[in-house]
Amino acid sequence: MRTCTTTAIVLAVLALTLTACSSDDSDSKAETTPSASPTPAQDKEQQYLEAAHNIIFNGTPSDAELAAYPPRWCQELDTGHSVEWMFDVTGGEGLYPIGEQWGTAKADAHELLVAGVKAYCPENLDGVLEELRASGEY
Repeated sequence: MRTCTTTAIVLAVLALTLTACSSDDSDSKAETTPSASPTPAQDKEQQYLEAAHNIIFNGTPSDAELAAYPPRWCQELDTGHSVEWMFDVTGGEGLYPIGEQWGTAKADAHELLVAGVKAYCPENLDGVLEELRASGEY
Protein backbone atom coordinates (compact mmCIF):
# COMPACT_ATOMS: atom_id res chain seq x y z
CA MET A 1 0.00 0.00 0.00
CA ARG A 2 2.86 2.27 0.71
CA THR A 3 4.02 1.78 -2.87
CA CYS A 4 0.59 2.83 -4.19
CA THR A 5 0.57 5.93 -2.03
CA THR A 6 4.10 6.83 -3.03
CA THR A 7 3.30 6.25 -6.69
CA ALA A 8 0.17 8.39 -6.42
CA ILE A 9 2.12 11.18 -4.76
CA VAL A 10 4.88 10.98 -7.39
CA LEU A 11 2.30 11.05 -10.18
CA ALA A 12 0.51 13.99 -8.60
CA VAL A 13 3.77 15.93 -8.20
CA LEU A 14 4.74 15.04 -11.76
CA ALA A 15 1.37 16.21 -13.07
CA LEU A 16 1.65 19.47 -11.15
CA THR A 17 5.19 19.96 -12.42
CA LEU A 18 4.15 19.37 -16.01
CA THR A 19 1.19 21.71 -15.61
CA ALA A 20 3.43 24.38 -14.13
CA CYS A 21 5.95 23.95 -16.92
CA SER A 22 3.40 24.28 -19.64
CA SER A 23 2.09 27.73 -20.24
CA ASP A 24 -0.96 29.09 -21.88
CA ASP A 25 1.20 31.85 -23.35
CA SER A 26 -1.24 34.43 -22.03
CA ASP A 27 1.57 36.23 -20.25
CA SER A 28 4.06 35.92 -23.07
CA LYS A 29 1.76 36.99 -25.89
CA ALA A 30 1.81 40.62 -26.75
CA GLU A 31 -1.39 42.40 -26.05
CA THR A 32 -3.10 42.91 -29.37
CA THR A 33 -5.56 45.65 -29.78
CA PRO A 34 -7.75 45.62 -32.81
CA SER A 35 -6.95 48.40 -35.17
CA ALA A 36 -9.78 50.66 -36.03
CA SER A 37 -11.12 49.58 -39.37
CA PRO A 38 -11.64 52.37 -41.81
CA THR A 39 -15.15 53.65 -42.25
CA PRO A 40 -16.75 53.44 -45.67
CA ALA A 41 -16.16 57.19 -46.11
CA GLN A 42 -12.46 56.74 -45.33
CA ASP A 43 -12.28 53.81 -47.76
CA LYS A 44 -13.86 55.91 -50.51
CA GLU A 45 -11.54 58.81 -49.89
CA GLN A 46 -8.48 56.60 -49.69
CA GLN A 47 -9.40 54.84 -52.96
CA TYR A 48 -10.00 58.17 -54.69
CA LEU A 49 -6.87 59.89 -53.36
CA GLU A 50 -4.72 56.91 -54.32
CA ALA A 51 -5.90 57.33 -57.92
CA ALA A 52 -5.59 61.13 -57.70
CA HIS A 53 -1.97 60.90 -56.60
CA ASN A 54 -1.18 59.23 -59.93
CA ILE A 55 -2.44 62.24 -61.90
CA ILE A 56 -0.12 65.07 -62.84
CA PHE A 57 -1.46 68.49 -61.89
CA ASN A 58 -0.26 71.95 -62.78
CA GLY A 59 0.73 72.64 -59.20
CA THR A 60 0.20 70.66 -56.05
CA PRO A 61 -3.36 70.33 -54.75
CA SER A 62 -3.83 69.23 -51.18
CA ASP A 63 -5.71 66.04 -50.38
CA ALA A 64 -8.42 68.18 -48.79
CA GLU A 65 -8.85 70.17 -51.99
CA LEU A 66 -9.05 67.00 -54.06
CA ALA A 67 -11.41 65.24 -51.64
CA ALA A 68 -13.90 68.11 -51.81
CA TYR A 69 -14.86 67.31 -55.41
CA PRO A 70 -16.32 63.76 -55.52
CA PRO A 71 -19.26 64.34 -53.14
CA ARG A 72 -20.25 67.42 -55.13
CA TRP A 73 -19.83 65.62 -58.46
CA CYS A 74 -22.01 62.76 -57.23
CA GLN A 75 -24.65 65.17 -55.99
CA GLU A 76 -24.85 66.88 -59.37
CA LEU A 77 -24.83 63.59 -61.28
CA ASP A 78 -27.64 62.32 -59.04
CA THR A 79 -29.72 65.38 -59.96
CA GLY A 80 -29.21 64.71 -63.65
CA HIS A 81 -26.40 67.10 -64.57
CA SER A 82 -23.89 66.06 -67.20
CA VAL A 83 -20.11 66.03 -67.06
CA GLU A 84 -20.13 68.78 -69.67
CA TRP A 85 -22.29 70.95 -67.41
CA MET A 86 -20.20 70.23 -64.32
CA PHE A 87 -16.95 71.05 -66.08
CA ASP A 88 -18.27 74.16 -67.82
CA VAL A 89 -16.38 77.02 -66.22
CA THR A 90 -19.34 79.38 -66.59
CA GLY A 91 -22.15 77.11 -65.40
CA GLY A 92 -20.62 74.18 -63.63
CA GLU A 93 -20.72 75.62 -60.14
CA GLY A 94 -16.94 75.47 -59.88
CA LEU A 95 -16.79 71.71 -60.27
CA TYR A 96 -13.86 71.62 -62.69
CA PRO A 97 -10.91 70.42 -60.59
CA ILE A 98 -8.82 73.55 -60.28
CA GLY A 99 -7.60 75.56 -57.35
CA GLU A 100 -5.96 78.89 -56.78
CA GLN A 101 -2.48 77.39 -56.96
CA TRP A 102 -3.07 74.41 -59.24
CA GLY A 103 -4.90 73.31 -62.36
CA THR A 104 -5.77 70.19 -64.28
CA ALA A 105 -5.60 69.42 -67.99
CA LYS A 106 -8.98 68.30 -69.33
CA ALA A 107 -7.93 64.67 -69.90
CA ASP A 108 -6.58 64.53 -66.33
CA ALA A 109 -9.75 66.17 -65.01
CA HIS A 110 -11.76 63.42 -66.68
CA GLU A 111 -9.50 60.79 -65.13
CA LEU A 112 -9.95 62.41 -61.73
CA LEU A 113 -13.72 62.53 -62.21
CA VAL A 114 -13.84 58.85 -63.12
CA ALA A 115 -11.78 57.98 -60.04
CA GLY A 116 -14.13 60.03 -57.85
CA VAL A 117 -17.27 58.49 -59.34
CA LYS A 118 -15.84 54.97 -59.00
CA ALA A 119 -15.13 55.56 -55.32
CA TYR A 120 -18.08 57.70 -54.23
CA CYS A 121 -21.02 56.96 -56.53
CA PRO A 122 -20.29 53.96 -58.75
CA GLU A 123 -23.95 53.84 -59.78
CA ASN A 124 -23.17 56.87 -61.99
CA LEU A 125 -20.04 55.41 -63.56
CA ASP A 126 -21.64 53.95 -66.68
CA GLY A 127 -23.34 57.24 -67.53
CA VAL A 128 -20.15 59.24 -66.99
CA LEU A 129 -18.08 56.86 -69.10
CA GLU A 130 -20.72 56.86 -71.82
CA GLU A 131 -20.78 60.66 -71.95
CA LEU A 132 -16.99 60.96 -71.97
CA ARG A 133 -16.63 58.34 -74.71
CA ALA A 134 -19.40 59.92 -76.80
CA SER A 135 -17.60 63.26 -76.61
CA GLY A 136 -14.41 61.59 -77.84
CA GLU A 137 -12.50 62.96 -74.88
CA TYR A 138 -11.98 59.73 -72.96
